[in-house]
Amino acid sequence: MGQKRQKKHTPEFKRNAVRMVVEGDKPVSVVARELGITYGALYEWVRQAEGRSRPGHGAPLVEKTDQDREVERLRKENEQLKMERDFLKKAAAFFAKQNG
Repeated sequence: MGQKRQKKHTPEFKRNAVRMVVEGDKPVSVVARELGITYGALYEWVRQAEGRSRPGHGAPLVEKTDQDREVERLRKENEQLKMERDFLKKAAAFFAKQNG
């Protein structure tokens, strides 16, 4: 009594559920309800698929492709360049104010 029975879902079911969230326009809660699974389970599967799983919660469900890795690298590089640009803007404003 009081024990929760854990359902086993196939990797294919998990991948399809994650795909419905990632590629669709419905929130995790709606997709979970439609599939008859908990929000927490689906949310964790999505986290795993995105490579953001918590330590000890398994490997990503979907392997990243070379294109995914390149997009991730370019996003990081873009963020770094934006920070550098903002710094240079502030430095230029500071020096213009000092010399003005």
